[in-house]
Amino acid sequence: MSQVAVTKGDKVEAQIRLGYSVEGYGVGDLAECVRKVTGAEIDLLASEYDDTYNVAAPLRKNGDRRRSLREAARIELGLRAFLEEGDFKAFTDTFEDLHGLRQLPGIAAQRLMAEGYGFGAEGDWKTAALVRGMKVMSVGLPGGTSFMEDYTYDFGQPAKVLGAHMLEICPSIAEARLSLEIHPLAIGGKEDPVRLVFTARSGPAVVASLLDLGNRFRMVANEVDVIPPDEPMPKLPVARAVWVPRPSLTVASTAWLYASGSHHTGFGQALSLQQLADFAEIAGVEFLKIDRNTRVAEFKRELIWNDAYYSLKAKCYRMSKGAIFHVLQP
Repeated sequence: MSQVAVTKGDKVEAQIRLGYSVEGYGVGDLAECVRKVTGAEIDLLASEYDDTYNVAAPLRKNGDRRRSLREAARIELGLRAFLEEGDFKAFTDTFEDLHGLRQLPGIAAQRLMAEGYGFGAEGDWKTAALVRGMKVMSVGLPGGTSFMEDYTYDFGQPAKVLGAHMLEICPSIAEARLSLEIHPLAIGGKEDPVRLVFTARSGPAVVASLLDLGNRFRMVANEVDVIPPDEPMPKLPVARAVWVPRPSLTVASTAWLYASGSHHTGFGQALSLQQLADFAEIAGVEFLKIDRNTRVAEFKRELIWNDAYYSLKAKCYRMSKGAIFHVLQP
């Protein structure tokens, strides 16, 4: 996506540090896989949708929007084939580049995430990789993990975050049976996309952001408590989660901004801060936690100390490489 920072970062350093490569493909390559899907394959997946979800009336058999459901099934089948052929474990997309696709992947991204794929919207490959890592870490654990975004805020008492996205929230975090619906999307210039709509189950969770600071990668993570929405939200026809950040929205958001955290996150009800910290330590990634004990002044000092540590570490590394170089000169 143009003009957003989440697409930036050193992909070579990410491969060295985190062990994954980031490949780029034209959407035409995906569109070709979508075109190869057969009618029989679409019939089978559409029937699975009918049996699995509460399908909105226009999308049911003989409904006036059934064609859109079948197109969503076609996109899911083509996208899955593309990922399997390349042995890819995570992916991104963007509504700015849909040439050859009739709608932005909605239910396709949601169902693939539920199967363990990572996902990041608007070309956010760092969050796609983070979500994939969280999927792997949470295998066999109760709860779910998902791509997420701070969608909007409620500054009441207590102050809350409404997490959501245009379409792509993983159903592994859903509280109840999923509703399969179709609604307009005012951006992208394509047909209305089909998506699963639901509310996340209540309970403790974490939200985490992975960012590239130039001289290192940083993960910042916040403990949160997911709660039921205060009232139904019929005018927000997407999957969503409502949570209260620890220790409060004021402190958590202030610390998050000081740490340069992204608006895109990996969301997990199956993981704890300690598990994310362990992953960061294994990967050699800076880790900053925001929990019930966080104080802004202390958090700012930690940022200063960390900057000094990583700058000194880099300088010592350069000096050691230089010393070896000089020793080896004839």
